[in-house]
Amino acid sequence: MHPMLNIAIRAARRAGDVILRGLEQRHHLHVEMKGHNDFVTEIDRQAESAIIDTLLTAYPHHSILGEESGKRTGKEPFQWIIDPLDGTTNYLHGHPQFAVSIAVKHNNRLEQAVVYNPLTEELFTASRGQGALLNNKRIRVSNVPQLQTALLGTGFPFRETNWLDTYIEIFRDLMLKTSGMRRCGSAALDLAYVASGRLDGFWEFGLKPWDIAAGTLLVLEAGGLVSDMQGNNDFLEKGDIVAGNLKIHKQLLEIIKPHLK
Repeated sequence: MHPMLNIAIRAARRAGDVILRGLEQRHHLHVEMKGHNDFVTEIDRQAESAIIDTLLTAYPHHSILGEESGKRTGKEPFQWIIDPLDGTTNYLHGHPQFAVSIAVKHNNRLEQAVVYNPLTEELFTASRGQGALLNNKRIRVSNVPQLQTALLGTGFPFRETNWLDTYIEIFRDLMLKTSGMRRCGSAALDLAYVASGRLDGFWEFGLKPWDIAAGTLLVLEAGGLVSDMQGNNDFLEKGDIVAGNLKIHKQLLEIIKPHLK
C-alpha cells in the first residue's frame, strides 16, 4: 500500500470515529447554514480537524483544501482534498448514507483516494495505476451495455437552483430510458458505487472538488470514465460531472448534451 494512502485511511477512520460518536447526539448538535440547503455541524468540523491533524503530522508541508476549513498552502506540490462528512443532511436525519472523502493531488493529478462509510465500515480506496479496492478486494465498474437496463445515481441541484429546470428535463429524459434512478445524498458514495458496479452511471450539477475528488479516482481506477457534461476533463473545476462504465458514460453524454444551454 502506498504510504500516502495508508495515512489517508488512518485519517478517514479517525474521522469516522468522530462521526459515529456524534450520531446518537445529532438532535442536540449545533447546526449552521452555510448556504441554501447547505449545513455544517460541530461534527463536520471535529472530523475535518482529526483528518488534517493526521495528514499534517505525516506531511507537514502539504497543502489542504477542506470543505470546512478552506485552503491552506504548503511548500510541496501535494494537495489534500477533504470532505469530512459528505451527506451532512442525511446524517442530521439519521439517514444512513454519508461518508468521509479524502483525496490527494500531486501537480494537479489525483493520486490517492479514500471514501469511507463508518456505519457499514466499507472502505473504498484507489491509487493511480493500481486499481480500486473495497475492503482490500478489487472492484470494477459494471458491464451493463445499455441505458435501458442501467441503474443510475444522481443528485438534485440543491445549492444552485438555476440548474433546476435543465436538471428536471434531463431527469425526465433519463427516467424514460433507464431501469431506474437513485438519489443517495452523498456524491462520494454515489461515485464509489459506480466504481464497484452497484450503479452503472452517475450525473450531477454544481458539486465542489471535495464532493467528487476521491470518488473520481475510484471510478477511473475501476475502469470507468469521468467527465463534465460536455465530455471534457475539467469537472473538478466546473463541478458538473458524468461518470459510468465506458458504454453508459457515452450514452449519458448523448442524452445530456442537447439539454445544455
